[in-house]
Amino acid sequence: MNKLTCPNCKTPFEVDEQGYSSLVKQVRDEQFEKELNRVELAANKEKDTAVEKALLEARQNSQKAISDKDLEIERLKAAAEAEVVKSQSDLKAAIAELKSQLENAETKKALEISEKMKEAESETLKLQSALESKDLKFNMEKSNLEQKHLLELQAKDEYIKIKEEEVERYKDFKQRQSTKMIGESLEQHCESQFNKIRSTAFPTAYFEKDNDASSGSKGDYIFREVDENGVELISIMFEMKNEGDETATKKKNEDFFKELDKDRNQKNCEYAILVSMLEADNEVYNEGIVDVSHRYEKMYVIRPQFFIPLISLLRNSARNAMAYKQELQTVRNQNIDIANFESEMAAFKDAFGRNYDIASRKFKTAIDEIDKTISHLNKVKDNLLASEKQLGHANNKAEDLSIKKLTKNSPSLKEQFNQLKG
Repeated sequence: MNKLTCPNCKTPFEVDEQGYSSLVKQVRDEQFEKELNRVELAANKEKDTAVEKALLEARQNSQKAISDKDLEIERLKAAAEAEVVKSQSDLKAAIAELKSQLENAETKKALEISEKMKEAESETLKLQSALESKDLKFNMEKSNLEQKHLLELQAKDEYIKIKEEEVERYKDFKQRQSTKMIGESLEQHCESQFNKIRSTAFPTAYFEKDNDASSGSKGDYIFREVDENGVELISIMFEMKNEGDETATKKKNEDFFKELDKDRNQKNCEYAILVSMLEADNEVYNEGIVDVSHRYEKMYVIRPQFFIPLISLLRNSARNAMAYKQELQTVRNQNIDIANFESEMAAFKDAFGRNYDIASRKFKTAIDEIDKTISHLNKVKDNLLASEKQLGHANNKAEDLSIKKLTKNSPSLKEQFNQLKG
């Protein structure tokens, strides 16, 4: 007999061998069944967990791939948009800078041209004022010279009267001399008249006999005068001609013009003067000073009494002419300066025009390059949009992805998933 205790009431009881074996078998069968059920449940649970985990991993992998693709698409879109925005910003900045540079250049050149024009106008006004002042001064000097000339004419009339008396005395003296002596006395007379006033009226003048006969002929006297700067004011070649009343062959003044002009040119003299007592009855020559420039340039025929007055007139005229020449040269130089300024202004305008044309062409080229860049960026944008579209198609295909489609052409993988589901 075997003694057992009830697990519920704790009451001991006895069972024989057969009953004990029956109880043991009963307990063993029940425990095995429980263990079997537990193992079966655990296996089923583990199988379901594995299936769910596989499905979850598949979903997570698919979702991750889709998310990565979405992120890549967003990144590419953001990069493309940033590149487009940056390019547009750089383009706008470049256009603004080019416009600003062009406007600044145009403004600067316009200001320079305006300043140059103002300077030119100011200089022109100054020159006009200077010319008006010169004209006024010239008119005043001309008026003074006319008054002075009038006074000289009046004094000359008095002088002529005195000289006429001297002529009468000279004629009387001449009649008592030979032909040779008459000619020599005329030269001596003129030289004596000049030497009397040389130191006061002609301190810087040269008046000497022409002794150079190397050219085959020579005049009688040469007169030259220079200014305080050593510049020659006037030069005169003199020829003295006279004859006695008893001379058989009567010479005319014009017989000596050609030779006198030749001597004047050979000795580089500006004026030629014939001091003559020939043709004593000729009323033209008896007037005193006769201009024969219609025959030979700057040539005069005078009577001896007009020897000093004619030298004075020509010398004063040369001085005045020298002053006017200097003033005229100054005005010409000023006009040349104005012409040079206008020429420089025209050259500046031409150069500015060329630079402006070049800048305009460069600006147009830059705009064309910018347009090409914009076109290129638009093409990049289109390509990115096309890439985005393709990524959208890929996303749609990823969303349509399933285990069934994945295992459609893989029987072994399909069988494993079916076993997991089973």
